[in-house]
Amino acid sequence: MRLRKYNKSLGWLSLITSAFLLSGCDSALLDPKGQIGLEQRSLILTALGLMLIVVIPAIAMAIGFAWKYRASNKDAKYSPNWSHSNKVEAVVWTIPILIIIFLAVLTWKTTHALEPSKPLTHEAKPVTIEVIAMDWKWFFIYPEQGIATVNEIAFPANTPVEFKITSNSVMNSFFIPRLGSQIYAMAGMQTKLHLIADEAGTYDGISSNYSGKGFSGMKFKAIATPDMDTFNQWVAKAKQSPNVMSDMATYEKLAAPSEYNKVEYFSAVKPDLFKDVIDKFMGHGKSMDMTQPEGEQASHEGMEGMDMSHAETSH
Repeated sequence: MRLRKYNKSLGWLSLITSAFLLSGCDSALLDPKGQIGLEQRSLILTALGLMLIVVIPAIAMAIGFAWKYRASNKDAKYSPNWSHSNKVEAVVWTIPILIIIFLAVLTWKTTHALEPSKPLTHEAKPVTIEVIAMDWKWFFIYPEQGIATVNEIAFPANTPVEFKITSNSVMNSFFIPRLGSQIYAMAGMQTKLHLIADEAGTYDGISSNYSGKGFSGMKFKAIATPDMDTFNQWVAKAKQSPNVMSDMATYEKLAAPSEYNKVEYFSAVKPDLFKDVIDKFMGHGKSMDMTQPEGEQASHEGMEGMDMSHAETSH
């Protein structure tokens, strides 16, 4: 008896403790700071609300039935021969079917509207950042500014950012939770992602795809500067670095597996380094842009007679 009371008390204590701990959690997905993240949060909450239309009544009825038909309630009506009700069948089939249809239509529309390779409509010129996933760090190239960084990026707030993404090793996943969306990074291929930050701030970036023992330290900072002038100051700071990414030999040295890397800046970077990284994994020396239609890929690469399936990416 004492053991049963102890276990019951322990169960209540665990429940209360969990509630307090979870109350302090800050969900990045539910507190987005970018246009894409806001639209994705709306989709998540809408889908959750629709599913709760079924879940909440089911839980309430399970509790209510258990209470009403408990052994001590002698007033509950006992109907052992009851087996069918057209009204009940209509409710349990019609409501879920309507919810599924609505979710299907909603998912179809939002999937196409939030296509990651689709540029954002904005008056400002996008900032282009080339992303290379390494073991276990992130290498970023700014082709227009002529600089490169490790585990840190910056861009002006309220300005679209075009990410071109690949991997130097195993498949990874590029993700800035507060800005929305994740997209895979794959060796020999290029994927694209368009994001925008509505507010200035520093946001955590991660890999959301397990890639080995150094995965837990594969993080970076995304700095959304208040304006373009502040961004230019950040670029100027990077240009003062004595480090230079001048050739593939220097690149391969950096790409060697390492864990919990500190932020590094490179004041100059080899032209077309991003393309060279992709090409080294391609047998014909041509990179594959996974955001192009299948026919355009084959035509662009001149691989006649080769069946290349298109990898569709989505938010």
